[in-house]
Amino acid sequence: MTVDLILIGFGNVGRRFVGLLDEQRTMLARRYGISTRIVGIATRHGQVFSARGVDVAKVRLDTSADTLTFLQDALSKSRVAARERRLVVVETTTLDVKRGEPAVRYIRAALSAKAHVITANKGPVACAYAALRRAAERADRRWLFEGVVMDGVPIFNLARETLPAVKILGFRGVVNSTTNFMLTAMERGRSFDDALAEMQAIGIAEADASLDVDGWDAAAKTAALANVLLGAQLMPAQVERQGIARETAARAVEAMSRGRRLKLVARASRQERGVTARVSPEELASDDPLAQLEGQQNAIILSTDLLGEIAIVQRGGGLTQTAYALLADLVTIARSITSGAAIPRSRPRARRG
Repeated sequence: MTVDLILIGFGNVGRRFVGLLDEQRTMLARRYGISTRIVGIATRHGQVFSARGVDVAKVRLDTSADTLTFLQDALSKSRVAARERRLVVVETTTLDVKRGEPAVRYIRAALSAKAHVITANKGPVACAYAALRRAAERADRRWLFEGVVMDGVPIFNLARETLPAVKILGFRGVVNSTTNFMLTAMERGRSFDDALAEMQAIGIAEADASLDVDGWDAAAKTAALANVLLGAQLMPAQVERQGIARETAARAVEAMSRGRRLKLVARASRQERGVTARVSPEELASDDPLAQLEGQQNAIILSTDLLGEIAIVQRGGGLTQTAYALLADLVTIARSITSGAAIPRSRPRARRG
């Protein structure tokens, strides 16, 4: 089976994803019986479409249309693949932490045209999860997003596929690599500015790092996790938020002198009146699993009714791991197509008291 792909966004993650498709081409064919063909690419710099497949190495972009218009036209030209359930839109556009746009519009358009969607963009999950989930169910297509938190570590897949009859009561975690690296560095005497500059130099933090240090990235991930795992309907702005600043360095050093660690902790839990969520620096005991995270390491601890606490730790992440999440979601979709499996329903919404 040939899966046709339309790429919306073609930055570092999108390009690494294409590289992984090529590297894993033989495995995908042998193990899953699938091949892939990129039929469309859209970026802020232009677009290209060919039903016969786009040669990514030689791609030349046409700037004749905006991205949404291009996508709608590409979807129309791909009606046969959509009808056969083998059309997938891969969305990796820039994060909008306040509204999730324009990614939300792109996903709506794709689902309306009966395409599956995979994304590494946390904005749509954090800002419009319930509406997009319903749109996917109405279309009888998959919308998957494993890469939005902790790169390719299977958090959403773990809950969706491997925890039947388990109720997730809450979670806490360290989910932003930049701030965890900075806090670890500042404990050892480095300045806020030096630690941030190193993260910017290696491409982990953006030139404008306010999304990281002010806690917005962690808040968006917290909203996404709460919406999917706890049935919340949160926006990032509804997550109580406190980031880190230059004066946090003294607090981190002082905590370490007492055998404790300062971490930017994201947490959410079910309450009688709904789900509460916050992101803030917290002092943790040295034997806390989150306190033991160094550098860019991340972790999530799920609190459940039947299994107690389940910890998922990411010792290292990066571009390949995020691209792998897209690949894993693509394989999940391909397997459901070839097996004829029904589209699973999401976890129920949280009930309000």
